[in-house]
Amino acid sequence: MRGADEPAAPSRTAATRDPDGTQRAILAAATHEFAANGLSGARVDAIAARAGINKRMLYHYFGNKEALYRAALEAEYSRIRAAEAELRLDDLEPEASLARLAAFTFDYYLENPDFLSLLATENLHRAKHVASSERLKAMHVAFIGDLDRVLARGAAAGLFRPGLDAVDIYVTIASLGAFYLSNRWTLGAIFGRDLAEPERLEAWRAHIAEVVLAFARA
Repeated sequence: MRGADEPAAPSRTAATRDPDGTQRAILAAATHEFAANGLSGARVDAIAARAGINKRMLYHYFGNKEALYRAALEAEYSRIRAAEAELRLDDLEPEASLARLAAFTFDYYLENPDFLSLLATENLHRAKHVASSERLKAMHVAFIGDLDRVLARGAAAGLFRPGLDAVDIYVTIASLGAFYLSNRWTLGAIFGRDLAEPERLEAWRAHIAEVVLAFARA
């Protein structure tokens, strides 16, 4: 017998009508809710309503709220890693590759604030869900391998210092972009500057590339 809080099984028709579309809608709604309210504050009712489904369907696909949160993290990381792959860094000269990655990363964070919010939430949980996802580990290994090839090509050409760590380079790029965007309102209020002005955003985008290249160059 089903308990009072246990979701009923979804109907066969509802579950099979458009499973891929339904899961995408749930993940999009979940990303918004988790970004706005964190894992503990997010409400399954709100996610279901935003996705245009009932809670039974959500539980059918994802099991529980924590599993849905992990799936949302995986989906968001998958999006940025896929977009990075489209940069074709191997087709560019090493310095141009780093500059392109720096600009892309800043622009991606700027255009996808929910991604930064999810990262902030996951850091509050000390990466518990990221660490338990083999899918996430695999996609990051591939990305770091791409960046490592860029650095190796630069070193072989005498452009970059030998022995540069791809993780260090990426953390530098990500930190300079994420910190600026996550704190631009408080920093702007403290220092009396509008850090959200298009001109300042453009200048900071260029600054990130300059800092990374200055560090990398031989």
